[in-house]
Amino acid sequence: MLELGVKFLISYFVGSLMGAMIMGKLRGGVDIRTMGSGNAGGTNALRTQGVVFALGVVIIDVGKGIIGAGIVPGLHIPFVPEDPEISRTWLTLACAAAAVFGHVWPIYHGFQGGKGGATLIGTLIILAPKLIIVVLLAWGIMLVSTGYVGLATMTAASALPIWLAFTRLPDDQPLFIYLAVMAMFVIYWHRSNIGRMRAGTEDRNPKFMLFRRNKPTGADEQP
Repeated sequence: MLELGVKFLISYFVGSLMGAMIMGKLRGGVDIRTMGSGNAGGTNALRTQGVVFALGVVIIDVGKGIIGAGIVPGLHIPFVPEDPEISRTWLTLACAAAAVFGHVWPIYHGFQGGKGGATLIGTLIILAPKLIIVVLLAWGIMLVSTGYVGLATMTAASALPIWLAFTRLPDDQPLFIYLAVMAMFVIYWHRSNIGRMRAGTEDRNPKFMLFRRNKPTGADEQP
């Protein structure tokens, strides 16, 4: 259990290194948590700071997932022997989850982070890279249909365990459990988006929508 606990914490600390805050420091102290939606993620970074800033945020946040799932589980740590009773698969999944939790609840930034999407993608690059296609398809279809980035992210996360259930169970049961748990957390972390969508105040990106309605000519004119 010592190995599991130590590596879980290392992955969590890596996940707590926020891309938005690192890029903000490089830009002279910008804190996007005080701007736009208040979320320290790529979407709010793009909306408030532009493409280059947002790209840096996404690269860092995806990288944390790659490190958490792909590097930390195999580390040889002094005085922390490898535990033969711990499944390497479950150790990897636990470290992957820890990186995502660190992104959402970063210890270095008052536990106010992002919503986990980019770091979850980073873990998938290690755990099941072919599933990235499912993520992109589900995310893209929902985005061009509705224009809501948050809804697209929730849909993509939810599509993963559903896809796995129909295609690869029972062979990938541990991965299915990981993705199902992550999907529930992603939906929970987007609860504010759900509330705004219900209230009709959620930001929509009509430029991404394929089937948006065009306002009729003269629709705003008084009769």
